[in-house]
Amino acid sequence: MAEYVAVGAVLPGRLSRREGVSVTADRQPDYAAFYVAQFRPVVRTAYLILYDREQAEDVTQDAFVQLYLHWSKVSRYDAPHAWVRRIAIRMAVRAAERERRRQVLSRLVIEPLAAGPEPIDLDLLRATAALPPQQRAAIVLYYYEDRPTAEVAALLDCSISAAKVLLHRARRTLAAVLGDEEVDDVR
Repeated sequence: MAEYVAVGAVLPGRLSRREGVSVTADRQPDYAAFYVAQFRPVVRTAYLILYDREQAEDVTQDAFVQLYLHWSKVSRYDAPHAWVRRIAIRMAVRAAERERRRQVLSRLVIEPLAAGPEPIDLDLLRATAALPPQQRAAIVLYYYEDRPTAEVAALLDCSISAAKVLLHRARRTLAAVLGDEEVDDVR
C-alpha cells in the first residue's frame, strides 16, 4: 500500500506526489535513517567543491532524490554512501564547471567566500577554489576527508593513477600559488 505526501511538501526521506514517486512503508525507514546519517557529510563534500552552501545543499538534495529513486537497488550495495557521494560529486563538479563558464562569459568578478564550514587557512581556501573542479574534488576527498587514493579514484570514477595525477597537478598548482614546496605524499 503506497502512502503519498501532500503536493508541494518535500520532507527528508519523502518525495512529493508532484514528482510522481510514491513512498512505500517498507523502504522509507531505512532510507530516512540513511538520509539523516549521511546528508551533512555529503553537503560538506559538495561545499568544499562548490564553495557555496546553498548550492551544495541543492546538489546534495538532488543526489539524495536520485538515491531514493534507486534505493531498492542501491540499499543492497556494500557502500550505498559511496554511491550517493559519487552522484553528489559529479553534480557538484558539473555545477562548478557551469559556474566557471558563466563567470568567463559574463566577466564578473565575484568575491571569494571567506567563511567555510570550519576555520581553515583563507589563502589555502582561495587557492583551492581556483583549482579546476576535478582537481578540487580530489584534494577535498584526499586531504579534507582523509580518504585513500583508491577511494578518491572510485568516488571520482577514474583509475587510481588518474586520481594520483589529479592530486599531483593540484598540489603543484597549490605549491606555486602559495609559494610552498610541493609535497608528494599520495598513498
